Amino acid sequence: MVKSPSSRMQRGNGLFYPIIGFASCFAFIYMSFGDLWISYNGETTLSFVERNGTQFIVDGRPFYFNGWNSYWMMDHAVDESTRPRIRAMLQAGTKMGLTVCRTWAFNDGGYNALQISPGRFDEKVFRALDHVIAEARQNGIRLILCLVNNLQAYGGKTQYVKWAWEEGVGLSSSNDSFFYDPSIRHYFKTYVKTVLTRRNTYTGIKYRDDPTIFAWELINEPRVISDASGDTLQDWIEEMSTFIKLIDNKHLLTVGLEGFYGPKNPKRLTVNPEFWAADLGSDFIRNSKISTVDFASVHIYPDHWSHNQDFEYQLKFISKWMLSHIEDGDKELKKPVMFTEFGLSSENKGFDPSQRDKFYKVILDIIYKSAKRNKSGAGTLVWQFWVEGMEEFNDEFGIVPWKRPSTYKLFTEQSCRLARIQGVLPSQKEHLNKLCIHR
Repeated sequence: MVKSPSSRMQRGNGLFYPIIGFASCFAFIYMSFGDLWISYNGETTLSFVERNGTQFIVDGRPFYFNGWNSYWMMDHAVDESTRPRIRAMLQAGTKMGLTVCRTWAFNDGGYNALQISPGRFDEKVFRALDHVIAEARQNGIRLILCLVNNLQAYGGKTQYVKWAWEEGVGLSSSNDSFFYDPSIRHYFKTYVKTVLTRRNTYTGIKYRDDPTIFAWELINEPRVISDASGDTLQDWIEEMSTFIKLIDNKHLLTVGLEGFYGPKNPKRLTVNPEFWAADLGSDFIRNSKISTVDFASVHIYPDHWSHNQDFEYQLKFISKWMLSHIEDGDKELKKPVMFTEFGLSSENKGFDPSQRDKFYKVILDIIYKSAKRNKSGAGTLVWQFWVEGMEEFNDEFGIVPWKRPSTYKLFTEQSCRLARIQGVLPSQKEHLNKLCIHR
């Protein structure tokens, strides 16, 4: 049986954060990145990311990026003992030349919930999200903010369905009713409007007016098992993307897809990892093609998606998978394609850390070639980076990038070679000059 990708996101709710663990984290980061621990002076100027056909544009120039996932940031910003981890991670990312981070802008019900119940929010947690955005702005990092989870971690669609059921207004106890129940759609729209119109208590800028936010992501890895035709999910995407654009027409928007081809797409037979991938209620082309979706998203987890656990097979799959979606972006969608998650599990039989470097290199090389040729493959976000002292929050994909020099070198070299193609953004100039001068 194929192992479910959901396992990598199930940890992290309701855990105790040891102060001693953070102290060791702080000490390590300070020793490794001491030149970054300075008081922030002045305002970092960021422009909105725009789209021109198959390319992202910043200040009139093409923007190809190297980035990462740290889904845990808002949750850790709530408590004073763990809040410094956000700055540590963002400053480390800046030093590596990374420019984009994807993180959760949701936590529905449960511990440290942003949304306590439909339409009720915890101001302390909202201030934590304010803090994450403000810190990212100071470090010149743009954020992709995801608005809800298809999985149960941090509430997700399961929590929305539970709320509707408990209030006696739910049509069904099925998790898929999240996508078609009118009451739940209303819950989600209320949530989205509250987030988009929020005024940051640190910067004074409304979220919808803040260029620190690269884009909104509708939902992490949407699947509607009860409707393999894809009509239910497509209707939801069209309604919610239109709703968001009415509130915020400055930011880009993506769906949050894994990239599977649906039952009517011929690529389901030649590119999908296995037959089941066409029956999840999503379709990469159909879902990404509508005008209110600005760019396409794809994930890469061949070790979780396929029964074939041969590592060389997985490397070949990566190339075929990525090149197929970049071709779709160039010819079919005419939009940028972003690889918003990729990882190799440390729990694989016979796993060796050197395999991860080979895995990462294939992915980074394909994006570099796309950038050189002005193609639609716009950038990558590795799953996931974290700082020392966070072992309890690690999953089978997480890494502290500076602990393994070969991995650190891969990502920093990617930052440098992308910068050579497109030039250096003002917010990156100082760090990239230091980082790339000898590369």
